Amino acid sequence: MYNMFIMHDDESGVVNGPEGRKFYGSVTVGERGQVVIPAQARRDHGIGAGDKLIVLGSDEGIALMGVERLMETLSASTTLLNTLREQTSSEADR
Repeated sequence: MYNMFIMHDDESGVVNGPEGRKFYGSVTVGERGQVVIPAQARRDHGIGAGDKLIVLGSDEGIALMGVERLMETLSASTTLLNTLREQTSSEADR
């Protein structure tokens, strides 16, 4: 569950929460299912016109992530997995 301890940042209007989480405001879904990402959120996360985003979901809700960032995360995970496989197979050979 999200810890509700918050601190308001008067300068940008963003509400800061624990572990670097931020609340940028609310959006309204239009008739075609579109939403506008708040400008400060776009600036903070380097999102520009034409950028591709991945929509992730769980029972708790949805989140957006840039395709580039997701690929970096998956690449790092793959590298770690391969390293672990190499180490465990070499230990089994001993």
